[in-house]
Amino acid sequence: MPKRSLKNASFRFQSASDECGVAKLSPEALTLMADFFKVLSEVSRLQIVCCLKSGAKNVTQIIEATGLGQANVSKHLKLLAHAGIVTRSQQGVNVYYEIANPFLFELCELVCDSLSVQIDQQHQQFERLRVLQEAF
Repeated sequence: MPKRSLKNASFRFQSASDECGVAKLSPEALTLMADFFKVLSEVSRLQIVCCLKSGAKNVTQIIEATGLGQANVSKHLKLLAHAGIVTRSQQGVNVYYEIANPFLFELCELVCDSLSVQIDQQHQQFERLRVLQEAF
């Protein structure tokens, strides 16, 4: 089965009559999905995820890349690992963390692209308001 990319996917709001895979999920499955997004809803965890985009790193490397404290990084890595977002592997005395599934970066790009469009639209609206104010 070919890999589907979110990057070029076309999204639109669905009417009640359209098929929606998420709408067919059980409450338990929706809870798992919500929990996944909750884990990603914290800035420090997103910093760690972004830091790991370039590959596996140990805690010291993550601390250096993010500027976060050791206890903070360890706490967030534990949550990310529990959620299945990162995996950990022991190499000698070091533990290395890496992203479990790179689709996460496609998801982040999709969100960033959407936010960029929203910001552009707001900027255009502010520009129109500024022009109207100058006219008066």
